[in-house]
This record gives sequence, C-alpha cells and structure tokens, in this order.
Amino acid sequence: MDSGSQPPSPAAAGDPRAPAWLQERLAARGGAVPFRDYMAWALHDPEHGAYGAGQLRIGPRGDFATSPSLGPAFAELLVEQLADWLAALGDGPLALVETGPGEGTLALQLAQLLQRRWPDLAARCELVLVEPSPGMAERQSRHLEGAPLPLRWCSFEELAGAPLRGVMLAHEVLDALAVERIVWTGQRWCRQQVSLAGDGQLALSVGDPLEGWLQAQLAPLGLLPPPSGPPRPEGWCSELHPGLEPWLREAGRTLEEGWLLVVDYALEASRYYAPRRADGTLMAYRDQRACSDPLRDPGRWDLTAHLCLESLERAAVAAGWQPLGSCRQGQALLALGLAGALHGLGVGQGGEQGLAERLARREALLRLVDPAGLGDFRWVAMGIGRAPGLPRFLQDPPPA
Repeated sequence: MDSGSQPPSPAAAGDPRAPAWLQERLAARGGAVPFRDYMAWALHDPEHGAYGAGQLRIGPRGDFATSPSLGPAFAELLVEQLADWLAALGDGPLALVETGPGEGTLALQLAQLLQRRWPDLAARCELVLVEPSPGMAERQSRHLEGAPLPLRWCSFEELAGAPLRGVMLAHEVLDALAVERIVWTGQRWCRQQVSLAGDGQLALSVGDPLEGWLQAQLAPLGLLPPPSGPPRPEGWCSELHPGLEPWLREAGRTLEEGWLLVVDYALEASRYYAPRRADGTLMAYRDQRACSDPLRDPGRWDLTAHLCLESLERAAVAAGWQPLGSCRQGQALLALGLAGALHGLGVGQGGEQGLAERLARREALLRLVDPAGLGDFRWVAMGIGRAPGLPRFLQDPPPA
C-alpha cells in the first residue's frame, strides 16, 4: 500500500458522531467493545465495512495504490518465482490461489503472463480467488472477464474439502486482519477498547486487563513489564495479531502441497515493540491520504497494522507451515531480475511515444523498490507438504 508522499492527516472537521449502525451495535454491547471487534466491523461488515461492502477503490486514482496497480512491472517479476514453484510440483493439475485479490488486477496480470511465457504450465493451472466480500468479488469478476485461465471463487472452507497443489498469494491481506490493541497503564497490560459517549462520539479507552492467552504472547515479543522489560510510559500502545494463526490454519487446509507467499509491511519484534514506538503501527487510508485516527468515518477508511515477523513465523509453525525465509521487496525483485528489467528500458530505439512509455515503466520499477514506500514491504515464504527449498527471491540476483 502506498499513499504517495502525503503525510498523515489529522481527523477531519464535520460530524464527529459515529454512524447510526455503529452506535446501535455498540449500545447492544454495553457501550464499548475491544478494538479488535471495532476493526473487524469497520473493515469487514458485509453492509457497512470498507472492504465488506466494497467501499474502497484500489489504484493511483483510488484510495491507495498497491504494487500491481502501478502497472505490469510487479507481476512480470513476481511471476518468475510463482512459475518456479508451480513447475517444481511436477505433473498434474495446479492452482494459483490469490487471497483478498483487491480489484483483480494482479490475478489477471499473472494469468496472462503464465499463458504467454509458460503455456504448458498454464494449460494445467486454474486461478482460484478467495474473496469474502461480495462487493469486491463482483468488481473482480468484471475485471477478469476473458482471463486466459479457468477461474473460480471459493472460500477456504470450500477448498478444504478438496485440497489443491499450487501456490497461494497473500498480497496486502494479513495487514487487514483485525488486531488486538494493548495499552500499558503503568501497572498492567490492558486491552484498548472503543467506547461510545452519550453524544454519539467514539473514543479510545482502557478496557479489561489482558487474559491469560493474550498475556502469554507478551514475553516472546519483549513486552514484559518493568523491571524485567524496558520501561514504557503510561498509555504506551501497540498491536497483537491473534488472527494470524487461525487464518494460516484455514489457508493450510486448502493446500496439500505448495507454497504461500505473504507480501506485506512487517517489522521485527525489537522494532515493532520498541519503547519509542508509543502508538503502534495502526494507520487509516482513503483518497491517497494517510490518517492516524482509526475512529474517523468508520467503514469508509482502510485500517491497517504492520505484521510482526516473529509473530507471523510462530503462527505459521503452529498452523503447520514450514517458514522458508523473508526479505524486503527491493531485495526480492532484484533476485527476480529487476536490474535486467531496468537495463532493458535504457536501450533500444523508439519514437517519442516509445521513450515516454519506457520512462513510465522505469518510474514504476523504481517505486516498487523505494525504501520509503513499497520497497519496505517484506516477502515471507512458507511451504506445506513436500514443498521445502530456498525460494528464488532469496537467492543471489542474476547479472543485469
């Protein structure tokens, strides 16, 4: 996700009250819910959620840009890794599974590239999209009309009945899983909650102390209270990711053999939970703007929190996956031929239109590896079944 160079914006002026549907839901729950419940409603409610109701638009003219929305350059490099994995599975039917496919842009690009470059693989491969939002699925179906691979939409539950052999892609998906926000009160760790005031406004407040299963997640992340851990000021807040293991367990049941590639913003625990990072990583996005207020216009903004690499790896192992390694997007794309792609754009002849096109493609490639933006994404690979081995994107890059 890339909001360009726009700085985070403050909350907008206007009606500060929660929408009626949210006021009713909070009132039915006693006036307050854990932040995790609020985030799940704001993003995934089928009638009111930003994703669930298909409110968000992805792309340079939408609410936020993603790597695939900048053009075909991202898919042209990524497909090298996916084709390697698919070919390694040998004979028989294959599947390319994309979870949370957004507008369907990446799925279409990858299907076209497989058909053009590896027609024998494409002849054995189907495209499977896992999209829980009917609104988003409808937009994907329009975009994917005429896709060159057999195409179907399925849930994890439906796929679990007949596991596939193939590759699963989770590109900017896990950062939209609802997170548990935790607050240090100066004496104990508590949940952060979203509460409803009498005037209909929303507020973040301190909720109940963390129960045992959440407390158990703190020590491996360096979140022990003083004197065992580093001191943190009262009100220090961050995120835990209890949704990772259930999601990975469901995903794992859909593949009998293959790989999962997660591409998302992620930090090591030592950086994620550093005492100086006093308000976590949660951000909201809309209209190419970033906002630090998660309570602004619920259901109309994307809410996203970085992943913690150690939390992701532990959840993967617990769910039956074999972690295979990770790196930043810039390193991954170099290993898949970025330098050669850039070099190819600087040679050859062309008229004025040809030059403009080459310059645009070069700019898109450079945005993909910009360390202040999309280049800071992490690529995390994991395998299941008989699918080990060092991914190509973690190997030395080819010469330009």
